[in-house]
Amino acid sequence: MNIHKNARLTPRGRERIVRQIDGGQTPEAAARAAGVCPRTARKWFDRYRREGLPGLQDRSSRPHRLYRPTPQPIVEAVERLRRQRFTGKQIAAEVGVSPATVSRILKRLGLNRIAALEPALPIQRYERARPGEMIHIDIKKLGRFSRIGHRITGDRTRQSNQRSRGKGPGLEFVHVAIDDHSRVAFAKIMASEKKHCATAFLRAALAYYESLGIKVERVMTDNGACYKSIAFRRLCKRLGLKHVRTKPYTPKTNGKAERFIQTGLREWAYARAYKTSRDRRIELPRWLHRYNWHRPHVGIGDNVPISRLGLSEDNLLRLHT
Repeated sequence: MNIHKNARLTPRGRERIVRQIDGGQTPEAAARAAGVCPRTARKWFDRYRREGLPGLQDRSSRPHRLYRPTPQPIVEAVERLRRQRFTGKQIAAEVGVSPATVSRILKRLGLNRIAALEPALPIQRYERARPGEMIHIDIKKLGRFSRIGHRITGDRTRQSNQRSRGKGPGLEFVHVAIDDHSRVAFAKIMASEKKHCATAFLRAALAYYESLGIKVERVMTDNGACYKSIAFRRLCKRLGLKHVRTKPYTPKTNGKAERFIQTGLREWAYARAYKTSRDRRIELPRWLHRYNWHRPHVGIGDNVPISRLGLSEDNLLRLHT
């Protein structure tokens, strides 16, 4: 509930007034103690007697009946024209009402956005049949820092001054990979998002998955320049990987990597106040271990990702460090 900053009474304050009056105190005395007029105290007490505690809650100020409601034929005409993709002002000129009236009608009908005219596409969820059949790769930029940043302190002034003088610490690039079937993830902080870092990360990711007994067959990426480069394409061909790129402007196609990035930001990058970005970098391998070995994943039935690899007990003990 959004309480006005100068409000004298909240539902709890109203309850205190009616309890005092119900206990024998006069409305004048209860109102004086709360800093309101006796008429206000009587109003809330009368509502309390009629409706009980629910009657002390805030209500909409909209009248129960409108004096001159918009006729239903006009409402239907507004809806019909909107479905023909008329703008609000065009509808107002066509129907003969004000743009404000058209705006209120469209909002009430849920058609105030053009996107509402198109039915939402059904969510198509998919999952590869076995580990390694496809891994998703993406990149997330993070700012370097040499002291606790504004996300924790709330002070942006020093950061703005540094940027204006061209002395900002710069950026670092978190390259991530996640297996489509098992959700086992790998991440590494690289110097850039250029092709040489993308190819180096792909080699490191393949080595990590190979250490878990996963043979990668396909790689899915977005349409970033590093992934469209000749060097990346040649590396995929040399390693026998099929490279799949997402449709432009449809990040949900690469949704597992996108979701993993959001989880990483919440549970690792911004989870606590690191003193420097170097401390954050040191924490990444530890967080990845928790993610793969100990953190339940909703998308796979609240199991941990490593459980989907079907490793024997001996291999689990060997790999769990």
